[in-house]
Amino acid sequence: MPIQTTKRALLCATLAFTALSGTPALAQTFPDKPITMIVPFAAGGPTDTVGRIYAQSMTAFLKQQVIVENVGGAGGTLGAARVARSEPNGYTIFLHHIGQSTAPALYRKLTYNAADDFTPIGLVADVPMTLVARKDFPAKDLKELIAYVQTHKDKVTYANAGVGSASHLCGMLLMSAIKADLTTVPYKGTGPAMNDLLGGQVDFMCDQTTNTTGQIKAGKIKAYAVTTKTKVASLPDIPVADTNGLPGFEIAVWHALYAPKNLPKPVADKLVAALQHAVKDPMVKQKLADLGTEPVAPARATPAALDQFLRSEIVKWTRIIKQAGVYAD
Repeated sequence: MPIQTTKRALLCATLAFTALSGTPALAQTFPDKPITMIVPFAAGGPTDTVGRIYAQSMTAFLKQQVIVENVGGAGGTLGAARVARSEPNGYTIFLHHIGQSTAPALYRKLTYNAADDFTPIGLVADVPMTLVARKDFPAKDLKELIAYVQTHKDKVTYANAGVGSASHLCGMLLMSAIKADLTTVPYKGTGPAMNDLLGGQVDFMCDQTTNTTGQIKAGKIKAYAVTTKTKVASLPDIPVADTNGLPGFEIAVWHALYAPKNLPKPVADKLVAALQHAVKDPMVKQKLADLGTEPVAPARATPAALDQFLRSEIVKWTRIIKQAGVYAD
């Protein structure tokens, strides 16, 4: 047999073997290089903070670096679209928050299906939010804040991370509750929004404790309320909105981990195992506790739990957003 024919035959045989056995081989070696965790908001924001804490723990478990890459813009949809187009090999994963469930109602021209174009890995954390303002904002407490905003609604500026972000949703609920339309200032993430709040360029915002706790404790911003039914352990002096002027006002921001659609199950299982390790990791628990939150229970850090929860959240927020008549385009 000619040499070239022999080489072609060997190549064909190799390719055929790879096609038949590629998934098991990938699962056995995965991961053999760094993994990129896409966070769809700017660095320094609350989702970025959660992502970096989990990336550190997952790195230790997987023995490969999990690198956070920030792909901000359009309320998280730019980063989500990039992940949806990525190769399903486990080397691109995606940490997003409640915005994954609001995007289908807010954006009429999404290039992906929020529920069906991703492989769910599991829920990560539920994070309370805080109503905060620049340090020299005149209102002394939440009731004064509401009264001031209602009186000066044409002059007060409210910062958020763009349509569909958690800060936007919180602001939307707040404006509905106090019956006042405010001038909103959108950013690519609440990291840069916080920078402008610290600098006094905007008046107030509603943001997750993972982004506000340190600034509140340092006295760099003024805190008015937390958005949970009970006080937050790391912020014991901050009152609850529900009982201090905003009855029924409650919102927490859940975060979850995904991969592209059609991820091989053996690879997904390794990522799930890494997430399970992280939610039980004392380091993760301590760092999140310092920021006013905690990991989800292990039973929620699973693909089935996330898939069911995400679909129910899409139904819930679609109803709320349509009633409000809010759209991104």
